[in-house]
Amino acid sequence: MSSTEIAPASMTVSQSCRSAAITLVILAPLIAEVMSGSTRLSFIFVFIPEMMVWGCGALIIRELVRRWEGGGTSLLLGGLALAMTQEFIIQQTSLAPLPWIQGPIYGRQWGVNWVFFLFLLGFESVWVVLVPVQLTELLFHSRGKQPWLRKSGLAVASAIFLVGSFLAWFLWTRIARPNKFHVPPYHPSPLLLGIGACVTLLLLVAAYIVRNSGREKSERQTPSPWMAGGAALVFCFLWYALIAMVFAPTLRPKFSFWIPMVLGVAWGVLAFSVIRRWSRSRGWSDMHRWSVAFAAAIVSMVMGFGGSSAWPKIDVNAKIAMNITMTIWLLWLGLCAKKHSLRSEPVSTEPTGQPARP
Repeated sequence: MSSTEIAPASMTVSQSCRSAAITLVILAPLIAEVMSGSTRLSFIFVFIPEMMVWGCGALIIRELVRRWEGGGTSLLLGGLALAMTQEFIIQQTSLAPLPWIQGPIYGRQWGVNWVFFLFLLGFESVWVVLVPVQLTELLFHSRGKQPWLRKSGLAVASAIFLVGSFLAWFLWTRIARPNKFHVPPYHPSPLLLGIGACVTLLLLVAAYIVRNSGREKSERQTPSPWMAGGAALVFCFLWYALIAMVFAPTLRPKFSFWIPMVLGVAWGVLAFSVIRRWSRSRGWSDMHRWSVAFAAAIVSMVMGFGGSSAWPKIDVNAKIAMNITMTIWLLWLGLCAKKHSLRSEPVSTEPTGQPARP
């Protein structure tokens, strides 16, 4: 095993790949749901189906992209496909009226919560897929660009994802909504469900088509890791303005919701274009990757305290403790990434297209 591997050096190749896969399955819902405060200590039991859906979903997307020898663009499109599946097919939260809001929902038209949907497309593709994948690949550095599963492992992960998707659908639509929020069951139109399935498929096809995009490296100057992290901080922080418009009455605009929709799409495209341009330069290092992922994780943890004044005290204290612990772990990972960037011995990170073998 390479001397630059962060994981224990005593691991065999197969153990390292298995550990990386398990880490991603845990890390995806941990960052997206628990650290952000969406899943709190008082109902932490839902973390199990979240690992089945978000964890296995992120693992499957990463596995497909690595087998296709794709890059960040393919990974983002795969993340968007996973988000589309969640929002239109599994829990359908972007289709059903939001149970947390009494009265008109800003951005709801034609049976879709458009502003809420746009926010979650970005949130779930970035914080469920891109950030956890990046952090896990930094942790298991020498296996970062290799597939981690054999075909049998991919089949098992897919089966768990399907079972978890059913559990998530049932627990939310048939138990949580009617019993906790006291709203009637909602049945989306077959047309919207069909559109969701078609868009999901098209996004996966697009992820495959663009798999070779961005492979060529440029000689342009690379910004410092801290500049890259600062830009990511701004991009992520302002993305939360979308969800604030939906849930904060004082911030709800008086103008048409299509204005923040257009601005939000433009902001997302700008963020993608800037990070993609920078990452294609030869000087883009592990420290840059860590800095961008760290900034995104910090934003979700900080912004997750919005509305915490209504939480039970135990949930607030638990979130503070877990956020501090996660921040310490991320800083440690950053030190490891810095050591990787400073070492003169290069580590091969070229995609192999085949799972590593013992």
